[in-house]
Amino acid sequence: MNSIKLFSISIFITFSMQSQKKEVQIITTKISDQVFMLKGQGGNIGLFIGDDAVFMIDDQFAPLTPKILEAIKKITPKPVNYLMNTHWHGDHTGGNLNMQKEGALILAHKNVRKRMSVDQVIRGKVKKASPKEALPVITFTEDMMMHINNDDIYVSHIHKAHTDGDALVYFTKNNILHTGDAYFQGKFPYIDLSSGGSINGYIDGIQKMIVLANDETKIIPGHGNISNKRELISFKKMLVDLKSRIQTEIDNGKTLEEVKHNKKITKDYVSFNGWITEEKIKIAIYKSLNK
Repeated sequence: MNSIKLFSISIFITFSMQSQKKEVQIITTKISDQVFMLKGQGGNIGLFIGDDAVFMIDDQFAPLTPKILEAIKKITPKPVNYLMNTHWHGDHTGGNLNMQKEGALILAHKNVRKRMSVDQVIRGKVKKASPKEALPVITFTEDMMMHINNDDIYVSHIHKAHTDGDALVYFTKNNILHTGDAYFQGKFPYIDLSSGGSINGYIDGIQKMIVLANDETKIIPGHGNISNKRELISFKKMLVDLKSRIQTEIDNGKTLEEVKHNKKITKDYVSFNGWITEEKIKIAIYKSLNK
């Protein structure tokens, strides 16, 4: 009987996973004649097309690669030549191996390759090292430029924000900025302390985006909808306010438990609740400031 129950559970789990996979749809949004955003399951994908090459930003999870490639073929018949990883997390790099097999050259900050090369612990779970073929083959330290498709692409590292390997990608002539998870549109951000993230670095990263952007800049966040400079400014204010309030609590000798249950800290920003809740963002900021 137990073996029958286990078999039934196994079938149910497999069926559920397949159902979830089938339910994921890749939704394409045209931002300019050359730049598109693809939403599916995981981080938002950026796609830049032109006569020279097809340039892709992030690639979500491995099982979604066929759907993503199908969506890309509806935009351009050309293969993806370059793939930029904005950081190392699996919902942005899970398709690397598949894309490498498709002929894409993978680029990222040096810390992305470093973290993907060895086992990592994220949210208490071990993430196994990626195979060599899935690793970035071109890495940079601070900033780099790419000159393709009649545009100048500015790629810039943000220090210790979401992780220690975050990259912004700014299409200067198209005036479109892809932020990776250094910006969560309309929601509290995930600050991965175990991967070198910090509240101070996150705020500095948002400020860098604000400096790069103007009122016409279209912003592709790591998660959420297409955004703009006005929303970035509001987002920064939220982070600065929370940091200030939690720092005051720390200076007054408050414990993490006391801060976690203090609803006054986030009372003005309940609309930012999402995957990262009020409690989770308070924990992250408290631990970051106490490091």
